[in-house]
Amino acid sequence: MKLGGSRPARNGPARGLTLRTVMAGAVLALIVGGAFAVLLASIGDLRDARLREQRSAEVLTLANRLERLIIDMETGQRGFALTGEGSFLQPWQAAIDTFPGQASAMERLVAGIPAERALAEKITAAGDSYIDDYTVPLVEALRRDPDATGTPRAKEGERRDPGATGTARAEEGKRRVDALRADFDALVTAALGSARAEQRRSDAAAQRATAVGVAGLIASVVLIGAYSHYLARAVVAPVRRLAGATRQLADGDLQARVPERGAGEIGVLQRGFNTMAATLSRQRSELAASRSRIVASADQARRRIERDLHDGIQQRLVSLVLEVRAIQATSPPDRPELAEPLDRLADALGEAVDELREISRGIHPAILSEAGLGPALKALARRSPVPVELDVEVPGRLPEPVEVAAYYVVSEALTNTAKHARASVATVRARLEDGRLRLRVRDDGAGGATASGSGSGLLGLADRVEALGGTVRVDSPPGQGTTLDADLPVTGG
Repeated sequence: MKLGGSRPARNGPARGLTLRTVMAGAVLALIVGGAFAVLLASIGDLRDARLREQRSAEVLTLANRLERLIIDMETGQRGFALTGEGSFLQPWQAAIDTFPGQASAMERLVAGIPAERALAEKITAAGDSYIDDYTVPLVEALRRDPDATGTPRAKEGERRDPGATGTARAEEGKRRVDALRADFDALVTAALGSARAEQRRSDAAAQRATAVGVAGLIASVVLIGAYSHYLARAVVAPVRRLAGATRQLADGDLQARVPERGAGEIGVLQRGFNTMAATLSRQRSELAASRSRIVASADQARRRIERDLHDGIQQRLVSLVLEVRAIQATSPPDRPELAEPLDRLADALGEAVDELREISRGIHPAILSEAGLGPALKALARRSPVPVELDVEVPGRLPEPVEVAAYYVVSEALTNTAKHARASVATVRARLEDGRLRLRVRDDGAGGATASGSGSGLLGLADRVEALGGTVRVDSPPGQGTTLDADLPVTGG
């Protein structure tokens, strides 16, 4: 028999939970990825701004260095002209050798900025002109003639006035240096402006990166929290309810059910579980009803056998006993050899009647059908080899299956006590409480009894009791006696 309903379509709701989970994860990944992409872009802008700011600082450094080189040239040539000492030409020569490389480095550094590139090219050209057209010819002329006062590169045949040429030379040097300084100042001003602009852009990029990072972090936390809440509500909570209902089902509670509100595979699981639990509950009810019918049928067969024995063979044997006694009473006095055999025959027939009555009582006690559970238990107590203390509070009659099951539970318990327990006394208590018959049979014997295993009469009794919806429990620790508790529902009177 199938436990579940029809199988869900392969492309139907079974994909619902997977599709929702994938879509939610994709949306979360898209939003988080977008936030981090913006953050990375802002970080890239910040890095570029830092690089441009660093370039502006390098431009300032190179401009100051080039200006110092021009000053070193001017100072060296002036000192050499005044003193004639060659030591002044060492820094002058070093400045001349260094200037072209530094000027080229600055041109490369400002190549991407038109205004600063134009100034750098102007400074390079002016510096090269200062070196080639002024300071180097002047120093060479001073080396040839320390008293030479002519202007550099004076044309041949021209008359040179020492005062005039010295003044002209000084003015030309001052003009060139002042022009270079003005160009340096303009370049520095432009570089400082670029540095301040880059600083502003850098600060803006940093603020943007911080804002995007904080917003991305908050959005990520919120989205992850929302996604976790969705998973907890749509998956975890239904699975936990399903797990709890499964534990209830495993513990025997076949009425356990779960709400069928889940999406996709969760809903399929919930519906499948409810269908399975309902099917198991129906099958258990059918099984219990079948067991009850089997027990009732067996009891009816036992009663029929007992009635047949009582009304048939037992009555026939009693009639034979009476006939033998009648023959014995009418036998001739002169035939004493007949009296003894007839007496033995009558005794044997009486014993057969007693044994048959005992057998019929074991099959189904007539007193139980005639008088009810209380008198039947009193009869069991009287016949028990072990003294029995009886405490029965069962007013009126109970349903016949309940009375029969209770009778055989007590009978089997007392029989085991007499055979195995080596007890000195047993107590039997029967109470009708809250619509249930509660039995307890206890002895002070050796203990160690069990209701399981082959050969145990209690196992068959447990099946009979459970078929009626009751329970049987045996507590028999070694050396502490045995206690049997039975609980039977009373569904009718």
